[in-house]
Amino acid sequence: MSANSNRGGSFYGDAAPYRSREGLSTRAVGASDEIQLRIDPMMDMDDEINGLRGQVRKMKNVAEEIGTEVKFQKDFLGELQMTMIKAQAGVKNNLRRLNKSIIRDGSNHIVHVVVFALICFTVVYFWSKMSRK
Repeated sequence: MSANSNRGGSFYGDAAPYRSREGLSTRAVGASDEIQLRIDPMMDMDDEINGLRGQVRKMKNVAEEIGTEVKFQKDFLGELQMTMIKAQAGVKNNLRRLNKSIIRDGSNHIVHVVVFALICFTVVYFWSKMSRK
C-alpha cells in the first residue's frame, strides 16, 4: 500500500474517471486513503421507481385477494356454525323423543340385547365344541 501512495495521489484517487456501476462514481477526499461515493443525478431512476410501483401494485392485488378469501372463509364458517347449531338442536330433540318413548314403552330393548348376546355365545360355544371333534 505504501508503494501505491507514493505514486502521486492516494490509492483511490485515480479511480474518479472510472465508474464502478452506472450512476456511481468515486473521487478522492483530501490526501487520505478514503473514498467518497457519489450517486450520479443523471442516472435514470424512473425505471426503478416504476418497477417498485409495479411491485407495490402486485402486493396490493395480493392483499385484496387475501381480504376476499378471508371474507369468504368467514361467511363459510358462519354458515357452518349455523348448520351445527341446527344439527345440535335436532339431535337434542330426537334424544328427548327417544327418552319419552323408552319411558312410555318400557326398556325392553336391554332385555332383547342380553338375550341376543346369550344366543350368540351359545351358538359360538356349540360350534367350537363340534369343530374340535
